[in-house]
Amino acid sequence: MITHGNEIKLFSGNSNVELAKAIAKKLNTELGEIEVTKFSDGEINVHIAETVRGRDLFIIQSTCDPVNDNLMELLIMIDAAKRASAGRITAVIPYFGYARQDRKARSRDPITAKLVANLITAAGADRVLTMDLHADQIQGFFDIPVDNLLGGPTLYSHFVKQCNIDVVVAPDLGSVKRSRKVAEKLGVPLAIIDKRRPKANVMEVMSIIGDVKGKRCLMVDDMIDTAGTICQGAQAIKDAGAIEVYAGCTHAVLSGPAVERLAKSAITKLVMLDTVRLGDEKKLDKFEVLSVADLFAAAIENVYLDKPMSKLYD
Repeated sequence: MITHGNEIKLFSGNSNVELAKAIAKKLNTELGEIEVTKFSDGEINVHIAETVRGRDLFIIQSTCDPVNDNLMELLIMIDAAKRASAGRITAVIPYFGYARQDRKARSRDPITAKLVANLITAAGADRVLTMDLHADQIQGFFDIPVDNLLGGPTLYSHFVKQCNIDVVVAPDLGSVKRSRKVAEKLGVPLAIIDKRRPKANVMEVMSIIGDVKGKRCLMVDDMIDTAGTICQGAQAIKDAGAIEVYAGCTHAVLSGPAVERLAKSAITKLVMLDTVRLGDEKKLDKFEVLSVADLFAAAIENVYLDKPMSKLYD
């Protein structure tokens, strides 16, 4: 792919080194030498161990758990590159943390996604490359270009080959748009889970809009965090007569009780992308991880060569 690698540099923080190495391999290059360490009091220290003057830099770092440490690593790496006279700096953020805080849900709430966008820009990034932002409007929080890659095609291409899906199910109203796109690509109907809480401290009541009885169902979402929504939805679908329930997500955050819930859930298989590193302690037999290294490598090449990104969205 990229042959003039003397002008491009890829660096990685500590959040997802495996994905960064896979991206570098796709580009026929290696990760640059960088030391990201901590002082005894927890302060993060970064040292770039090779020249980057005038180079096109891509700093690969998901801002996943531990979110604040990984975010600070990213900001300090960008600042170090800027002060080392890098030519252009692209922050490659496969999973963009704080994306759920994109609006004021209550009085006196912060809009933290905007704050993070300001921090990344102020640190010196010239461009951001990410995937499946939780809220599309976050692109507008930046005053620099943002490319928001789509994880959906990788997921539904897998399910087309591996599973005979009859219905795509949106686990909540917020995921209807994403689920409809997947249903259109698979050529199957869409069902929606409508959940509500009748009164305080009363368990949510769920109803299924659409026919799932006797069907193989696929639930899709951009992220699974504590897995409450996806597991409750899977049980509701199963109770409504579905034969099997599959699930797919871009970002497998899997915090708190998520792994335990998924292990006990009605989900036959959960397919996720590797935007967030899945530690050995979180792996289950029903989990399958697909790599997005190809897609990010292609996007990095297009940015580097100033080629259009539109083909990656087709």
